[in-house]
Amino acid sequence: MSLKKAMIFAAGRGERMRPLTDACPKPLLEVGGKPLIVWQIERLARAGFQTIVINHAWLGAQLEAALGDGSRWQVELRYSAEHEALETAGGIAQALPLLEDDGASDVFVAVAGDVYADFNYAALAARARQLKAQPAPGMHLVMVPNPPFHPNGDFALVDGVLSLDAQPRLTFGSIGLYDTRMFRGLPRGTRRALTPYYRETIARGRASGELYEGLWENVGTAAQLQDLDQRLRMR
Repeated sequence: MSLKKAMIFAAGRGERMRPLTDACPKPLLEVGGKPLIVWQIERLARAGFQTIVINHAWLGAQLEAALGDGSRWQVELRYSAEHEALETAGGIAQALPLLEDDGASDVFVAVAGDVYADFNYAALAARARQLKAQPAPGMHLVMVPNPPFHPNGDFALVDGVLSLDAQPRLTFGSIGLYDTRMFRGLPRGTRRALTPYYRETIARGRASGELYEGLWENVGTAAQLQDLDQRLRMR
């Protein structure tokens, strides 16, 4: 199995980034001379991904107009429009017809549209093959050292397996591998977060993980956006 499909979550309103996001969807805010989401598309394209699904709600038409069909990056961009943001699990369920070809289950990468990371997505291919071979759907999450705004972390990583209880805890880097089978029971149009899926899958021992210690930034505020912009322009 080759890892060819990805999803970028781009439906959020970006409340903490206002007023910048009043007239521009957050993933189109620029750092280092290009929109946040373009950095991700370029990195996914270089890693060999062929199909990238982008969900949107707030100012979604701007995203489609700015990014087009993906041909300039030699990828196919597919858009999953949401009338109101359905959160992450709801967004995946809504987009399943775009993530599965002819209804066949698949494993895909998903990343938040407001994250910048120098992460090598191609390195996830082996993990994707492992997930695909499992009889029950699982996930693989990329963890990062706890940033200042999230000092207590989310989950622990013990010998490559995620734990709800162990210490020390790391922060989920908003980059993950998921099996489409996990979301088939969620009706399309349902608003649902991914958090319960994380906790249940980890509790059942079906969630692997890895630690990424390279450049990573969850851009939540205008100050973070400005800081990342300066760092990228100094490279």
